[in-house]
Amino acid sequence: MALSNPLLYELADAFGIATEFWDWKGRRTEIDDETLVAILASMDVDASDPGRAAAALDAWRNRPWTRVLPPCVVVREGHAHRVLAHVPAGEWIRVGVRLEEGGWHDLMQLEHSEPPRWIDGQLTGEAAFEVPGDLPLGYHRLRAETAAGAAESTLVVSPGFLGFPASMGEKRAWGYAVQLYSIRSADSWGIGDLTDLASLSVWAATQQFASYVLVNPLHAAEPVPPLEPSPYLPASRRFVNPLYIRPEELPEYGQLDDEARDRIKRLKNELEAVLAGQALIDRDAIWGFKLAALRVVYDAGLPPARKMAFDDFVRREGRALTQFATWCALVTEHGGNWREWPVELHRPSAPEVTAFAEGHSGDIGFYEWLQWVADIQLRSAQSVARDSGMRIGIMSDLAVGVGAKSAEAWTYGSVFAEGVSVGAPPDHFNQTGQDWSQLPWRPDRLDDLSYAPFRSTVAGLLRHSGGMRVDHIMGMFRLWWIPAGMPPTKGTYVRYNHEAMVGILALEAHRAGALIVGEDLGVVEPWVREYLRERGILGTSIAWFEKDAAGNPLPPEQWREYCLASVTTHDLPPTAGYLAKDHIKLQHELGLLTESLDAELALADREQAAFIGFLRERGFLADSEPTTEEIVLALHRYLAATPARVLCAALPDAVGDRRTQNQPGTSKEYPNWRIPLSHPNGAPMTLEELYTDERALRLAGVMNEFSTPPLARAGL
Repeated sequence: MALSNPLLYELADAFGIATEFWDWKGRRTEIDDETLVAILASMDVDASDPGRAAAALDAWRNRPWTRVLPPCVVVREGHAHRVLAHVPAGEWIRVGVRLEEGGWHDLMQLEHSEPPRWIDGQLTGEAAFEVPGDLPLGYHRLRAETAAGAAESTLVVSPGFLGFPASMGEKRAWGYAVQLYSIRSADSWGIGDLTDLASLSVWAATQQFASYVLVNPLHAAEPVPPLEPSPYLPASRRFVNPLYIRPEELPEYGQLDDEARDRIKRLKNELEAVLAGQALIDRDAIWGFKLAALRVVYDAGLPPARKMAFDDFVRREGRALTQFATWCALVTEHGGNWREWPVELHRPSAPEVTAFAEGHSGDIGFYEWLQWVADIQLRSAQSVARDSGMRIGIMSDLAVGVGAKSAEAWTYGSVFAEGVSVGAPPDHFNQTGQDWSQLPWRPDRLDDLSYAPFRSTVAGLLRHSGGMRVDHIMGMFRLWWIPAGMPPTKGTYVRYNHEAMVGILALEAHRAGALIVGEDLGVVEPWVREYLRERGILGTSIAWFEKDAAGNPLPPEQWREYCLASVTTHDLPPTAGYLAKDHIKLQHELGLLTESLDAELALADREQAAFIGFLRERGFLADSEPTTEEIVLALHRYLAATPARVLCAALPDAVGDRRTQNQPGTSKEYPNWRIPLSHPNGAPMTLEELYTDERALRLAGVMNEFSTPPLARAGL
């Protein structure tokens, strides 16, 4: 259905909103007035009638003219760029760059013939200046001097190409993808923690010769139960979830008196009794007991040198940490949804929030301390991984967004669009579409803030990791926005300034010496993958999804070099479950299929038969009646035959686990993100049992290419 008003098309184009898209079956779909007007409203644009739409369009056209300089300019190293500046017509202006590391660079004015405009009763002129291509990488300041004074904005010079970090050398790297919470050791508190991550890294490096461990997002969750189980729906992406702290590894734990240690031991014993017989991970119970134990350690105080280190951490993290800790303290008193708090507490800058902070400084200090010790244990895990021989070490994961009641939404406020959520359009695996219940960043507000929230998030994640996976990296290009109260099918795409966001991502990774992997699965515009390759950012290739034009498995030699190649992902069952078609049966039970169960199972049978036949033809699989493990190994031999520079094995595949961690399109219908790592029979597996698991050793042999493909051994 076409839009009713031509001005709506112009407004949609101005704000980067798609008025049509092609669905997963290749059908052209137009959006309607209801969707577009609602999405514009979430950006504070009133297009409810033609008059208001015309006024909104005029305001958008004039907006750049109301500023002396654009708020943020992102350029690639080695490329000149034109910057437009605005001053009262006929007045002088001088523009230059103050470099991040010191120094000044005057910009040359260019010929520019744009006629002046009347803006707010003032005839305003436009001038053009050239940012040269020889400026160094970094965050610089554009400065304009005029008769009325000076104005400044941000200039970002980003690497044109990121590529592989020097630590990788010229060799291929492989590693494990793990859900950290699912990997429990004998000494952990019922959930995998940062000490377990360090131990897992030692095993993977020294016994398996892996180069990295890719973990689920370790972003901060709520400070008190109930905790959101999904690591992809955090309270804050800037900070770490203290649920992953190991209390006994804190230096202060060793200095506690006997009574305090006994209190912590009793808490742990009580937790073990609560968890006894539970098949799923109980975050709420675990955090309740662990929080009490951590409070015991905190209340004992810090020795002088450690206190100085903690104070310095708080100083360096600045207002962002203080506001997050304040949010945590407010949650404990007023509940987990800040939108239901007294209205005077809805803004972190409100005087009532300041008064609350002054009266709760002890609690706020505790939540700041939790971030400090979590940061230390995460840094230790990365150090252990690298010291054990990993070339990359810990690879972090950046979630695509946060929920409406999150700390980020409270802290950043209007940077997020209200009245909409982020999701995905229908596709083959989620045929009704997805609503992820996440708030999207407003592209215009990000630009106004020089992308500061994004910059600090990326820098924070890369501080203690050798690489980063960016979940749904297409979100830096466009996101599927869904108006409140509408199904995912009624959403549409909203574009972002990908040159700015990818440029900042590349700059932060360059500074950290880190590898960047973009998760580019699902509905992706072809040029996006080409762009990421041009910028030296890896894509993600999943064996089940890699097909040629005829729909057959893609020959290994045709895979991308610049990708992280794996057989499966956390949104699918482990390969054993996939081969058993568990995901299709589950989707049928939950009403997520648009086709009949028999039709979907028959399609899966044909696809799997074609894949197994392909594996045999290529010499990756020999047996006519292969076991599940033999097919799993053959699929990983297939990965090893591709030119992909980074290979990834899911830890559940290494041990024969079958249950999926997440069923997209569900929340409470399936126990998402609560499944412990398990043996093939479904019994939970401890980290200590993993160390001696023969399946994992066999898979590592394939990933290291120690074993010869079956048909080669047979002389065929």
